[in-house]
Amino acid sequence: MKQKLLQRPFELYVADMDDWQSRPLIYHFFEIVQILDGEGVRVVNHNRFPYSKGSIFLFTPLDCRGFEMETPTRFCSIRFSEVFLSKCKNEQDRERISSWLRQLEHIFYHHNRFERMLIKQPADCQMIATLISNMVLEYEGKQPYYEENLQHFITLVLNMIARNVADGKLTVNDDPVPEPLINRMLLHVRENINTPNKLRIPYLAKEFNLSATYVGEYFRKLTGESLQQYITQYKIQLVQHRLTNSALTVSQIADELGFTDESHLNRQFRKHSGGVSPVEFRKKAKRA
Repeated sequence: MKQKLLQRPFELYVADMDDWQSRPLIYHFFEIVQILDGEGVRVVNHNRFPYSKGSIFLFTPLDCRGFEMETPTRFCSIRFSEVFLSKCKNEQDRERISSWLRQLEHIFYHHNRFERMLIKQPADCQMIATLISNMVLEYEGKQPYYEENLQHFITLVLNMIARNVADGKLTVNDDPVPEPLINRMLLHVRENINTPNKLRIPYLAKEFNLSATYVGEYFRKLTGESLQQYITQYKIQLVQHRLTNSALTVSQIADELGFTDESHLNRQFRKHSGGVSPVEFRKKAKRA
């Protein structure tokens, strides 16, 4: 499965979706998508849901997402990383935003992957559409404090979506499909990323009632990459986040995320970050 990374902490654009050619990608950032015109099917983690003008989706990091057009489609994509929302003036705000993001990600992981989310209140739909329109203007204008304003706009949009999820305003299929096994495995990995014993093949085989010899084959078949590749890439993403938004030492981060030691973390980080060491990455992030 192809991967896509965010080149900057925040990106926004309006474009025509010419042809996805059935090529869903795994993205490593949050994304809000508003369909401005057109109809088709949204594909997320092997689930398929229809979309039409006005549809709004929120994707979390490591979702496998894509679109299949039925009519010409124009959309607004707002992409951002945890780093963008964590660019706060003080440590207290950073901790608050980090905690808030984890809560939101948990909500959307369970609700927005396996069910079709629908904003039923007309006032909420109008509010979100207005906020996104204002975000486009703010991003294109790049006036003083525009990044801070974008942070507030995103927070408001996510709060509106989260309110609909929390209130149970979700469409429910008449014949609900059980949550796919691969999605439960991905959630298990993310929730236990700092507990190596729970990520080993024997444990996973027992947890998900699979043959130990089939766990790796099944994971690769459904995701396009090996289990170890997925675990490593997700760990590196978490390391980057901690280097940018915390005062933890490299040794403390290695211990927290289950690396053998600091040397092991350094080798893995350089391998997956273009040869840049954790210390060099932190210095560049602080200068940004």
